[in-house]
Amino acid sequence: MANFIFRYYPHPASPEYISLEKKIFKYSLVLPILFLIIIWMVKIAEVMLGTSFYKLGVYPRHLNGLVGIITSPLIHANFKHLIANSSSFLVLSTALFFFYRKLAFRIFILNYLMSGIFLWLGGRELWHIGASGIIYGMAAFLLFSGIFKQDLRLLTISLIVIFLYGGLFWGLFPIEPRISWEGHLMGTFSGIILSLLFYKKGPRRKSFEWENETDEEEEDQTDDENQENAEYPFFDDSNDQ
Repeated sequence: MANFIFRYYPHPASPEYISLEKKIFKYSLVLPILFLIIIWMVKIAEVMLGTSFYKLGVYPRHLNGLVGIITSPLIHANFKHLIANSSSFLVLSTALFFFYRKLAFRIFILNYLMSGIFLWLGGRELWHIGASGIIYGMAAFLLFSGIFKQDLRLLTISLIVIFLYGGLFWGLFPIEPRISWEGHLMGTFSGIILSLLFYKKGPRRKSFEWENETDEEEEDQTDDENQENAEYPFFDDSNDQ
């Protein structure tokens, strides 16, 4: 169990490969953990100062709410809100940086900004705070990217996201007035758009041996037909009138 590594492009698990995957996994934790440290420090600062930074959230279609595009994901209503977002953020962001390692930073930054901008444009005129928009964006990206790429291994990640976070679906609807369902919805839009924009980049779909064999057989068959046609060219056997 200690050497178990999820390999989405499987090949012989040499010691060097296992060591490399472990290093990549460790690097995949760096930004998520740094972000979690920041949001926890913000909440601790609020408690120690006896104040709330909610006015650094997004306030849609108001100039004083623009700064929230950057700052609102760092602010949470209470520790329950913070803990719930922290666990989801850690899992989804680590998956993003591990499986989409070359794209992850761009995806993270674009999702961060796009979800906030969409919320500022389309949310209710209330203060919106929390990292939920980013979380919904990452979940949507991981889900739809696997679908659009039609890669069995990435589809497995999509299914895991559905299994673990299928309950996020209900957060897209205005069921609880105090919850920023618009933030969830805008984050989801962001993730879907990014999965479409980057579906040709990132992990490539692996060609299986049986597919290559089929292609080779088709090529051989085409070559045989061309050779046969060259030896026995088509002609018109109709009688001249």
